[in-house]
Amino acid sequence: MSSEIICGTNISKVYATATGPLVALDDVSFGVEEGEFISLVGPSGCGKSTLLSILGGLEDRSLGHLDIAGKPADSPRPDVGMMFQTSVLFPWRTIRENVRLPGQILKLDKARQKQRTEELLDMVGLNGFGDRYPGELSGGMRQRVGLARLLAHDPRILMMDEPFGALDEFTRETMNLELLRIWEATRKTVIFVTHNIGEAVFLSDRVFVMTPRPGRLEGIVEIDLPRPRTTGIMRDPRYSELVFEIRRMLGVDH
Repeated sequence: MSSEIICGTNISKVYATATGPLVALDDVSFGVEEGEFISLVGPSGCGKSTLLSILGGLEDRSLGHLDIAGKPADSPRPDVGMMFQTSVLFPWRTIRENVRLPGQILKLDKARQKQRTEELLDMVGLNGFGDRYPGELSGGMRQRVGLARLLAHDPRILMMDEPFGALDEFTRETMNLELLRIWEATRKTVIFVTHNIGEAVFLSDRVFVMTPRPGRLEGIVEIDLPRPRTTGIMRDPRYSELVFEIRRMLGVDH
């Protein structure tokens, strides 16, 4: 019996524009095993975020079939959480109130959500900041809040669209380590969009490499680096080999 939690078959997305149809995705097929960490890489405009939005139920596909957890997926689902490049926090709500929001929307048990909020704030290193407001935090800390909020209703699948792309290199590296630590503890299925090839190799079990528009799946690279991972893995020759393999597939290293 297959352990695939996501199965996409011949997925295409065509937008109607003033100058005619614009093909964003063309005949993309793939499977994702439960508990896998998958990264999507490719040039700007290749359809990475479009594919993520389709997987998250935020956007309709034009053609193809998508199953999540064995059922057709055509709308947002409570077992799928989304995180974007900006934290999109409500400035008038405290950090604690922002993290509780998904549970309130889904009308989950209040006592359990209160407890989980404190657990999550501790997990992402924000213990003691629950009564602060987003404007009082740095960009990296706001993304920690976003990560806690993503986990608040305990979704089975995490969809992350360049969540650390706007951060400085040091903070981004710290957040990558935090994300891996949380993933190791929870083993949720993660689909992670990034432009950073090194980041994709560092985080992932497999990297899906996409072509320029119309976005197609150029290939899948297995990341056979040992886990758990620390930044020291970047000194491993195999890490460099994998980065350059993906660069060659993208046509940026000849």
